[in-house]
Amino acid sequence: MEPKLIIFDCDGVLIDSEIISAKMLVAELAPLGVHIDLDYIGAHFLGRSYPVVMQQIRQEFGVTLPVDFEDRYRERLLAAFERGLKVIPHVTAVLETLTATGRNWCVATSSSPKRAELSLRIAGLDHLVAGRLYTSSLVARGKPAPDLFLHAAAARGVAPEACLVIEDSLNGVRAGRAAGMRVWRFIGGSHLADKQLHEPDDALPERRFASFDDFTQRIGATAEGGAGATAETTGATTGGTTAAPCCGKEEL
Repeated sequence: MEPKLIIFDCDGVLIDSEIISAKMLVAELAPLGVHIDLDYIGAHFLGRSYPVVMQQIRQEFGVTLPVDFEDRYRERLLAAFERGLKVIPHVTAVLETLTATGRNWCVATSSSPKRAELSLRIAGLDHLVAGRLYTSSLVARGKPAPDLFLHAAAARGVAPEACLVIEDSLNGVRAGRAAGMRVWRFIGGSHLADKQLHEPDDALPERRFASFDDFTQRIGATAEGGAGATAETTGATTGGTTAAPCCGKEEL
């Protein structure tokens, strides 16, 4: 069935921001004696809201963060975005095509409204996403809870089962599945490059794809091939075994 609403995550899906955010967090925490790496961030923090991440850091590492930590981190992160944030290849063309053909789509992100708006402006997507942006500030629970996706679907007037979610994080996949929506996982962001993609059973997407170059054609193909249709891409591990290849937050 062709989806009636496509819900895109933002960071790591539309914009290649996750690798910048992760490196900045590693650098900011190190002087406080908290030493983590990118793999740790990917496993524990990707797709989650900033307050949740900070709470986990306090609990797991027993550290008291300076009162200005968040302001300093966000200021330096946005400066890094200004220097090096890029839109994911082919995304601009995809969003333009979806808009021009009257398709119903939106963006649902764990980022704060300010960060999401600034990031999209820097990436040159703000004019396309205007009026289509939903952030975790609108709901009580962030990903992996389904609240944000359900809120976006309701706002767009579409039943959950008629929605397709595009996510990169396991927590995002979990949220989409919990909402009763179809979920495709985008694995083409820099933060997932050369990674072994372990996917627990509760975070298995319908499909995986590494490029948006023929995304609009794939969307149309779902109407012909059904939910089980697949196309070739990088494999992932599920429950410790390799999955058959298939197609193709307020966040930190």
